[in-house]
Amino acid sequence: MMQRRDGETIAVIVSCEHASRLVPKRFEDAFASARDALATHRGSDIGALELARRFAKDLDAPLFATRVSRLLVDTNRSHTSKSLFSAWSRELPAHERERIVEEHWRPHREAVEGAVVSMLETADVVLHWSVHSFTPNLNGDERRADIGLLYDPSRTAEREFAGCYARILAAIDPALRIRKNYPYRGTSDGLTRHLRTRFAAGRYLGIELEVNQRFPLGQQEPWVRLQRQLIGALRDSLETYRQHGLRAPATTRRSR
Repeated sequence: MMQRRDGETIAVIVSCEHASRLVPKRFEDAFASARDALATHRGSDIGALELARRFAKDLDAPLFATRVSRLLVDTNRSHTSKSLFSAWSRELPAHERERIVEEHWRPHREAVEGAVVSMLETADVVLHWSVHSFTPNLNGDERRADIGLLYDPSRTAEREFAGCYARILAAIDPALRIRKNYPYRGTSDGLTRHLRTRFAAGRYLGIELEVNQRFPLGQQEPWVRLQRQLIGALRDSLETYRQHGLRAPATTRRSR
């Protein structure tokens, strides 16, 4: 938790909605043909859990991570979304799908929301840092970014914090290709969009970090370096918030 000069406090919560590629044993038969898909970006956000754990540890923040694959149920989709279930889980009986929702989808969403409620009892603002990764190529199209920041542009605090983070990260490593609301829109269906309906714009900041999977799938040294840079940029962004608010310019720093 950081504190601004005027006494306003900001708390941080880290989540990872696509952390796992696991499917419970009782669904082994239904997912027999999904083995290849589970090993790819379709089964989980490759590298995201490792990074989320490092964020949480370094910032001493609570971490909420899913324990099953998004191909079983996608906790980053609303209950009515057509992509809540995959082609495999969609074929399960209705009572099994509802059981999956009650055992995996609802507990994760309620845990994150409950943590925000609890933190707002003692903090003025909660930053929800949702960690994701994206495949470098999708359907033959190259994703031209290393880092994406997803947020709601109409919410001033989210827009300013994302901008502050992008400036600081670019100063740390100018070679990084950083894009805002890419490769997805921050207002698309997701947990952060749901939580924006529950909490005021000035009190809840829901930002999704998207990392190109070429890093966790590549050599270890660049991946570890990127993790340090991403975490350092968030620490510096929080410090900027503490000292100046979000409009202050980023301090130029050398690449780590």
